[in-house]
Amino acid sequence: MKLVVLGLSLSSSWGNGHATTFRALLSAFAARGHEVLFLERDVPWYAEHRDLPDPDFCQLAYYDSLTGLEDWREVIAAADAVMVGSYVPDGIAVGAFVQAHARGLTCFYDIDTPVTLAALDRGTCEYLSRDNIAGYDIYFSFTGGDTLRRLEEEYGAPCARALYCSVDVARYRPLDVPVRWDLSYLGTYSADRQPTLERLLIEPARRRPDLRFAVAGPQYPQGIDWPANVTRIEHLPPAEHAAFYCASRFTLNVTRADMIAAGWSPSVRLFEAGACGTPIISDRWRGLDELFAPGRAIILADDTDDVIAALDKPARAIGEAARAVVLGQHSAEQRAAQFEADLVSAMGTDTHNDRKASRREVA
Repeated sequence: MKLVVLGLSLSSSWGNGHATTFRALLSAFAARGHEVLFLERDVPWYAEHRDLPDPDFCQLAYYDSLTGLEDWREVIAAADAVMVGSYVPDGIAVGAFVQAHARGLTCFYDIDTPVTLAALDRGTCEYLSRDNIAGYDIYFSFTGGDTLRRLEEEYGAPCARALYCSVDVARYRPLDVPVRWDLSYLGTYSADRQPTLERLLIEPARRRPDLRFAVAGPQYPQGIDWPANVTRIEHLPPAEHAAFYCASRFTLNVTRADMIAAGWSPSVRLFEAGACGTPIISDRWRGLDELFAPGRAIILADDTDDVIAALDKPARAIGEAARAVVLGQHSAEQRAAQFEADLVSAMGTDTHNDRKASRREVA
């Protein structure tokens, strides 16, 4: 099929996890024989940090404004499916444009579902409206569990399906590199994650000056008091992620508050670290135990003492168990097959066929 995606970014992973999520999913989807066009808003902060300007698995093109989308109107109309992602600039208008002109399936991929729904409830969401939701054939959600029912019953989605992030297991795998850190963390600064990072990494670093720690990611404020044994890396491109994880005895997963409240919201970093066989220490949220068995494939920590206790124990078997989970359930190939099946299933419904006929009449 021909798929058009209008997402936050494919070309740049700077300051966002969307790029790696799209890269894994779409490269595996294209490998299944499909044709993909990714349309990205041309903005300066990503233009200055593009680490995949010429992907080999899809066509990547840029548009500079809503008016610029008119150049792609016929392509969008002719596609078998068109998908709009969360956090796309002017996303409400982009969604309305897609729904007005696409004659195929239309869908929304929310890689930030709990944040999106909280913003919708406050009336502050800039990239999705309730009218948008009702107009998409499928709402693909980064969050599973009860949120899928809420999307349909409370927010008017005709069909909500979980589409967790995934990982390219050819790129994320165990590597023979020297161990540099006892505990690492990879993630862009977020104010609501910072207290957990303080509790589960920075304070352990203060208490254990004999151990080595690392925090990789941009946008951390200047005023943070980093202990001397914490290495700071401003930006780590995806090509260096696997080596970073493999150079860590343990790595930390920290979840945003809205995602903890919703549950069933696994970060792509969980799957990346797991694919590398690196033991993961994580905060707690509902649904995590359905993905990784606590104490066997992941270590759960509530406070500083929990982390310090974990760092003093061998955990190779936990890393191996996490890798087995990811290879068995969360590879990009498996997620692309699921995505394809959901698209094909939706294309055959009476509701979609009625919408498709209606769009053709309007066109």
